Amino acid sequence: MTKIARRTVLKGAAASAVAIAAPAILRSTDALASSGQVNVFAWGDYIQKNQIDFFEKKTGIKVNLSTYGSNDEAEQKLKAAGGKGFDIICPSVTNVPNYRADGEMLLQPIDEAKIDMDNVIPSMVRDSIQLGAVQDGKRVALPFNWGTEAITFDSEAHPMSNDDVSFGSLWAKDLANKVAFRQKSVIMGTGLYLDSIGKLKSDRMLDVYKTEDDARRVWDQVAAFIIENKTNVGAFWNNATEATNAFTQAGCTIGQTWDTTGIKLGWEVDPKWKYRMPIEGGITWMDSIAIPSGAENVEQAYAFINACYTGEMSGLHVQNTGYNSAAAQAAEFAGDQYKKTFAEIYTPEALANLWWWQADTPWFATMRQAYVDKITNA
Repeated sequence: MTKIARRTVLKGAAASAVAIAAPAILRSTDALASSGQVNVFAWGDYIQKNQIDFFEKKTGIKVNLSTYGSNDEAEQKLKAAGGKGFDIICPSVTNVPNYRADGEMLLQPIDEAKIDMDNVIPSMVRDSIQLGAVQDGKRVALPFNWGTEAITFDSEAHPMSNDDVSFGSLWAKDLANKVAFRQKSVIMGTGLYLDSIGKLKSDRMLDVYKTEDDARRVWDQVAAFIIENKTNVGAFWNNATEATNAFTQAGCTIGQTWDTTGIKLGWEVDPKWKYRMPIEGGITWMDSIAIPSGAENVEQAYAFINACYTGEMSGLHVQNTGYNSAAAQAAEFAGDQYKKTFAEIYTPEALANLWWWQADTPWFATMRQAYVDKITNA
């Protein structure tokens, strides 16, 4: 999830006139704050130039974009700033519980009366509740997009059908230096594989969220298996650029990646690159959109959120990234390439077998990082 888009600037009376002419994005009941700008803090590829141009043209609100490459980076920066400095942020919904300082949320409650909720997929709104979007009884985040982490592979080197793809494919013989993955995720995918073949009892990896003892028991076994087979590893990655480079520069032919990595490799590099759901179930994430507690341009933030849920802007997001939008009309504007790719990857069977990241428990992130370090340094 990388690469930064920039923006153009609309100012003065002309910008105000454009804003008034765009009730579908900036609702007539919303008054512009005096600044006429919105400070957006998002994953590196989430808000690109064509989206910014669309929003600025329709509303006259200038977008000031800052980007991050990981949830940890976003969380720590907002904590350091005491919830100030940004009007929009896009945390993974499972990380929302971590956005606290001195016990207080660093994200403000969402006023759904200011959101065109009919433009958001209802099931995503519903599912986001248990995944972390509601804190202290108040909704502080709305679903923005969703995607998966599954298997990217060179189909010429690994001629597999959908029924053959597995997280266990990463640990086949004769793959020395050919496998790429993100350590904090591979301990979940590999755990699902070990569970599925009866080598690990983990309640399909949900045990790592139950108690610290359960998490330690499960991750001890998973880490030991990965370290035992570490000769397969050709590259670690922590963001989309590193993941792409693992295949295009480091010689890896298979790996556990975000969907955008495999999809964009197939779209832009060579159609031999495929991204498919493993038989154990694709690891599924939902990212959200939220307003920090110290936001200065709140009405502009609501205008930006509403724009993200329009078919036009959400379609651009899908085309730009390969992710799936939480906007109800996104697919209608995303183009034939997206529809074809979605159908190939997300068969009815694959959709029925998705594995959702759960909301972080107090011990989860710290303990997981300890195992990441252990795997990395082994």
